[in-house]
Parts: sequence; C-alpha cells; structure tokens
Amino acid sequence: MASVKPFICVRPEASVAHRVAALPYDVYNRAEARKKCMEDELTFLRIDRPESQFPEDFDMYSTPVYEKARDMLKEQIEKGVYITDPDRCYYIYELIMDGRHQTGIVACASIDDYLNGVIKKHENTREEKEQDRIRHVDTCSAQTGPIFLAYRSNNVISGITERIKATDKTLYSFTSDDGIMHNVWRVGAGADIEAIALEFDRTESIYIADGHHRAASAVKVGIKRRQKHPDYDGTEEFNYFLSVLFPEDQLMIMPYNRVVKDLNGLDINSFLESIGDSFDVSGQDMPVSPSSKYNYGMYLDDKWYLLRAREELTGIKDPVEALDVSILQNYLLKPVLGIEDPRTDNRIDFIGGIRGLQELERRVHTDMKVAFSMYPTSIQELFAVSDAGMLMPPKSTWFEPKLRSGLFIHLI
Repeated sequence: MASVKPFICVRPEASVAHRVAALPYDVYNRAEARKKCMEDELTFLRIDRPESQFPEDFDMYSTPVYEKARDMLKEQIEKGVYITDPDRCYYIYELIMDGRHQTGIVACASIDDYLNGVIKKHENTREEKEQDRIRHVDTCSAQTGPIFLAYRSNNVISGITERIKATDKTLYSFTSDDGIMHNVWRVGAGADIEAIALEFDRTESIYIADGHHRAASAVKVGIKRRQKHPDYDGTEEFNYFLSVLFPEDQLMIMPYNRVVKDLNGLDINSFLESIGDSFDVSGQDMPVSPSSKYNYGMYLDDKWYLLRAREELTGIKDPVEALDVSILQNYLLKPVLGIEDPRTDNRIDFIGGIRGLQELERRVHTDMKVAFSMYPTSIQELFAVSDAGMLMPPKSTWFEPKLRSGLFIHLI
C-alpha cells in the first residue's frame, strides 16, 4: 500500500510565482537554458541549471556549480522570494491546456514504495543523468522538481479536490508563456488530509508517468543519507520524494514521433516494397495523424502515407511487444532501415508530439529522409507494462502539459 504524505512546503511568494515557475531542467539544452535564465532573475531554471551562472566553457558538473544552486536557493529564501508554510499539507495543482483540466495532489511519496515496487516504473535510467540530479538534490538538500506520478482514479480523492477547487481561494493562478494555466490550492483541513492519506494507503500501485531520472536520483540520495544516519526511523524527510499524483482519467499522452536519416541503402520503390511485408501502405492527400492503434503516418519524398499493421501483428499479447512503438521498431525500423538499437543509433531521432506534424516535414526537408507519426501510447498500456514488471522502449510516451519546477520545494 502506498505511503503518500503531506509535507512542509517551501514555495514562492504569491506575487512572483509566475516568474519563478519553470519548465523541467531537462527540457532545455545548455544554450537554451542559458538564454532562458537571462530573461528573468527569479526563474527557477537558474537554480535547476546553475551552470547558466558560469562561463559557457565552465564544467557544468563541477562542485562549484552545485554549490551555486544551493547558495541561490538559500539567498532567495532569505530574501522572501520563497516562503515556508508552517504546517504539513497536501496541495492541489491544476494545469489547464487547450481547455482540458488535469488536477493532481502535491505530496511526498515514499522511497521504500519505490524500492519495493509499489511505485512502478516503465523506463530504464542512465547513470550519468542520475548523477547530475543526485548531486543537485544532495548539495541543495532539497527536491525541487516534482515526479509526475499516476494512479487509478479514486472517487474520494476526486471529490475532495473538486470541492476545494470550487470553494477555496487559490494560492496561485497564472498562465505561463506557453498558454498553460496553473492553479494551486492548499489542502489544510485535517479531515481532508486524513482522507487523502487513507485512500492512498489503500492504493496497491502508483506509476511513474514522467521523471524516472528525478525519482531514481531522489531515492539514491535518500539511501545515501540512511547510510550516514544508521539510526534513522523512517520519518526523516530524506525518506520521501516530492511528487504530483494524477488520476489516470485526466492524463493525456501525446505521441513520440520518429525520423530517420536514410533508407538504409534502398531506393524509394524498394523501401515501399519492403515495408509492405508487414504493413498495408496507401498514399494520402493530407498529413497523417493516426486515429487508432496499429496505424502510422509516414512522410517520404514530399508525400504522406498511411501504414496499417497487418492483421497478424494486431494480436500480440506481450504488453511491450504489442505497443505501437515496438511494432514499428520490430517490423520496420530494425529489419528494413537497420535501426538495431534506437537508444544508441544516431540515424534516428525522436520528436515530441507537441511539436506537430509540421516539425516532421521540416526535419525531412533538412536533415532526415523519412518520418513516422505515431498513435500515442495509452495510460492503460503504460499500467500494463509496469504491472508486468517490464520496460517500454525508449521514447514511448510524451506527457503534456509539463509540471513546473519551483512552485513546490521539499527540504530534506
């Protein structure tokens, strides 16, 4: 059963919350982060990406960089940019994108639940990416980027959140530059806190939707601190990590599209003939955004095609092999285009669905040869893979909207 706790929150003062809130640190490359940090001295990205405060050739993984993050956070707390709520609370975080509401509970999840499989993952993590966040969390003694968790919808929790949204005043309400509206409420009543905690305690499984590296890093910092404090009793803050938990019925997964540099030595006719072994191929007059599973769009030589997986591929039972991204990889990208390992092959790139089909066309017109538009992986497919203790192929899911960093900080 899941241990999901209220916590003492460090958060921005209301008048500057819209300036502090920042997209996750890994959305930007180094040059983009540096440019963004120059736009506003209060953006949390300066703390999340502290190398932005050093010369461009400075080692971004050196000790002074992480110490700079710690010092900037401490300085802004002292200046009153951030305030500390006096009581342990949950928070409600609502994001509105294109009229669609997504409402989650901000809380702290247990590292033991991560270790024992109550909190389930669907992606592998890379050691080098973990190390950066491990050092950031450990040096700052703070978790600053919430982990995006999902749970099966719960009427009690939904009832509480909807009531508070309807009756209570927001702590924050602002629209970010990308048009996403962000609303935050505090859950302060003892009865509501107890009810939410009890419902999560009855929950068998929680799922990492986004933030696998942040979760793994927070857990490893917690283990490290347990080793330093062998007399720990489990109540210490380092035993928990900052999260926002969303019910499954409010989540939207966007497709993660693919582009490939060449046709693996084939001419166009030979390529089309080869993929016909596993897919029905038909030319289209319009760009193709697949409307159902087992369908793919393909852009090649200024023309769009619809690919339909043949019937024998639509009955696969294995939850990983049945994913659309797996079928494309196993029956087209690998056997026809020679993409053996999409994690390491530099002939393939991945385009988040938020960027639209125009980006696929642009890439084919510049540095790529062929593009594939995908039907998005469903949250039920994500749950099935996680429940089976399996892992998805890389770049299987793209969640929107992205949670903002800096609105909630958990000191450990």
